[in-house]
Amino acid sequence: MNLPERPITILIAALGGEGGGVLADWIIAAATKQNYPVQSTSIPGVAQRTGATTYYIELFPAKFADLGGKRPVLALTPSPSNVDVMVASELIEAGRAMQNGFVSPDRTTLIASTHRVYTTLEKMHMGDGRIDGDRIIKAAETLAKRNVLFDMQAIAQDSGTVISAVLFGALAGSGALPLSRADCEAAVHGGGRGVDASLKGFDLGYKHAAGELKAAAPEAVKRWMDHPSERVKDSFPIETHRILEEGVARLVDYQDTRYATQYLDRLKPIAKLDRERGGQALGCMLTNETGRFLALWMSYEDVIRVADVKTRKSRFERVRGDVMAKPGEPVHIVEYLKPGVDEVAAMLPTSLANRLVRWTDKRGLTHKLNKGMYIKTTSIVGFGLLRGLAALRPVRRMTSRWQAEQTLIDRWLGEVQAAARRDLQLALEIGLCGRLIKGYGDTYKRGRGNFLRILDHLVTGTQFTTDRDRALAIKSAREAALADPEGRKLEGNLSTHGVTPLPPEAKPIKFFRKKPGSEERRPA
Repeated sequence: MNLPERPITILIAALGGEGGGVLADWIIAAATKQNYPVQSTSIPGVAQRTGATTYYIELFPAKFADLGGKRPVLALTPSPSNVDVMVASELIEAGRAMQNGFVSPDRTTLIASTHRVYTTLEKMHMGDGRIDGDRIIKAAETLAKRNVLFDMQAIAQDSGTVISAVLFGALAGSGALPLSRADCEAAVHGGGRGVDASLKGFDLGYKHAAGELKAAAPEAVKRWMDHPSERVKDSFPIETHRILEEGVARLVDYQDTRYATQYLDRLKPIAKLDRERGGQALGCMLTNETGRFLALWMSYEDVIRVADVKTRKSRFERVRGDVMAKPGEPVHIVEYLKPGVDEVAAMLPTSLANRLVRWTDKRGLTHKLNKGMYIKTTSIVGFGLLRGLAALRPVRRMTSRWQAEQTLIDRWLGEVQAAARRDLQLALEIGLCGRLIKGYGDTYKRGRGNFLRILDHLVTGTQFTTDRDRALAIKSAREAALADPEGRKLEGNLSTHGVTPLPPEAKPIKFFRKKPGSEERRPA
């Protein structure tokens, strides 16, 4: 008989805890059971999401009985353009594989989950640092011979298993291996643990890959579909409905219906100017972007919000799902919180807040009182403490933080409206500055400080002769602020417009007394 010229090469990229090694073992077990020559190697990934662990398998598609005593020579590592099946447990890993040349249009079947686990660099970005998943999917359509792409993580969670079982089912359903469904299921049975859940995930993955089951269409927007705003539909252009209805739902959840109504009241004059100045031709971008960041800003993170979110039933259910807890199995959740003087003052009326801040500053206690604490929210005391803080939501309007935020929000929106009467692009650049306000603690302070620097010196400054020059300067400064957490790039950018840069922020040096007996002993 004519023997195959080469083995089938399979490269698997999986994150820690996703069962990449189990998937490789299943493939090896199924191939070995059917008497195929097979070999696998693995390379551990590095920490902090800069690369997955990879497993490389070569399977010679002729059984030992047909080889006449010969043995194929199998390689230990993959090489670009020589991978038949690329399996990725997450979309960014599929992108890495394509970037490294392991996916080729004349050879490779790409099997990957479309869900995302954000990398450390994406999370560290001061702006929206997420990699565009749509670009990866479009690249896969061009670079791979065949694609099997769907959200396998969602199926794994619904099945109560890990994603490796769904990936194995998709691999079997793709027909890329000389292994039948029964062969693969037998390998799963041989694993001995979580067999029923693994087979359920395998079945759904197989059906998706074989075309027997279509992936469910993603929900357009989950929260606002339950709380539609008739006012949005009646008073705002259709291009803005998705963003504004999401904003309405967010603010109802954050505070109350009256607060969501205030949100629409603030946006109404901007939307009117957007229409009058021809903004609908641009998809009402000014209304959409201002509405996006206004909703985020109006739902700022404070102690009340944090306490509310951490004690919701949905969060406990999500954590139980993440750790795959069985019904009745206890799960303990310990929260680490580090509220400081500023967070406490933010919950007080303005006069009391100012007194507290002055008192702690005068005595040098501002940083000393910023102590971390551990709260077990699955205990009666811990849960009761946080629910008590969350119950303060009705009095949020009386706090100093509320007054300060609303004042600055109104100033920002006033500048957006004034600019929109002259130039939509200028108004949009000012509106996008709302992106700088985010987070809590030091992150919030830096963002707010950068926002005020741009607002005080570029938005209201007199050094520009045209609106176009002002818009370009605001855009450049905003990008500089988002590129550097220390703010030095922003100060350098502002200096080009005649603004005196602020000195670098002082960072105190702390000295600690050595504890008795802590000196390192040297050998005699």
